[in-house]
Amino acid sequence: MESSFLELRCKEVVNVIDGKRLGHIVDVAFDLCSARLLGLIVPGEKTGWNIFKSANQLFIPFGCISKIGEDTILVELPPQGAPVNPYILTQGKK
Repeated sequence: MESSFLELRCKEVVNVIDGKRLGHIVDVAFDLCSARLLGLIVPGEKTGWNIFKSANQLFIPFGCISKIGEDTILVELPPQGAPVNPYILTQGKK
């Protein structure tokens, strides 16, 4: 199956473990040396009064993608027991 980034951006990402909607893809991560897709990046949770911009982004490794459908991408992100979630990408302050 072939798909462009523009087509992927239109699909909603849903975690099948807890049924949570994670949003739409904002970016993808590639390994340029091996030309492999490493994963997808979706916006993180919006917190407090900052409803327009999320502070973090969520990285979804390629191995966690279960199914890519016409409208939705299903992923399996197990809940993390540790205080630091390895899937969250923090954005540096500018």
